[in-house]
Amino acid sequence: MKPKLEVCGVSYSYHTPDGETPALSHISFTVPTGEFLAIVGPSGCGKSTLLSLLCGLIEPEEGSVLMDGIPIKEGHAGIGYMLQKDHLFEWRTIYGNVSLGLEIQKKLDDQAHNHLKEMLAAYGLNGFETAHPSELSGGMRQRAALIRTLALKPDLLLLDEPFSALDYQTRLSVCDDISSIIRRTGKTAILITHDLSEAISTADRIIILSRRPGKIKAVLPIDFPPEYASPLKRRNAGEFSSYFNQVWELLQDNFLTKDIEK
Repeated sequence: MKPKLEVCGVSYSYHTPDGETPALSHISFTVPTGEFLAIVGPSGCGKSTLLSLLCGLIEPEEGSVLMDGIPIKEGHAGIGYMLQKDHLFEWRTIYGNVSLGLEIQKKLDDQAHNHLKEMLAAYGLNGFETAHPSELSGGMRQRAALIRTLALKPDLLLLDEPFSALDYQTRLSVCDDISSIIRRTGKTAILITHDLSEAISTADRIIILSRRPGKIKAVLPIDFPPEYASPLKRRNAGEFSSYFNQVWELLQDNFLTKDIEK
């Protein structure tokens, strides 16, 4: 079976009148269908650049990015993207916001209306359809942003630090809710985060990137007993601290030693 996503020898540099700045160097990995992958690394290592490559906003200078064996192009209908901010429009109601993508794609039929109502109820927003974003908490706004993304039924979700704008307590709760929703729907997801605990509590695997230009320094499989299925429960598992120490040591090594070219 083909993996959902294949990243094959991808490199990318930014070019300015002052010269070239390599961002990523020879990145290769695959993501099977239904996996939740997290990517961590030092600031400036190219994590956000990698997400832009994965969704087709920019093209790699070397290598290729394939989804279901087909090269990704900008605006790929099978990819959903959640950003750090919810980007809800204040002049639209919550229902108007979550239905926006379907409206743009002219897919807002009766079946889509019913599906949106079901998701609003399932994700704790029942009764808030006619409210405006300013009337909702940060966590509720992020749930609305997730519904807007899932409404288009993407095969791949790209999450660019979607909880970073929330306060710590809300962040824990919303991360738990949204990660659980993604797993229940069986979506393939890639999370970019600076929060190591967040990565460990949500992911099936973690990719650790080196300093710029970002290379894959390590890939760490994450495996918790079934009773620790949710992110909040994982944080209380005995294995959690061991995984945290492993990721922390790999990241610290980025600052203490030079990367060894293989």
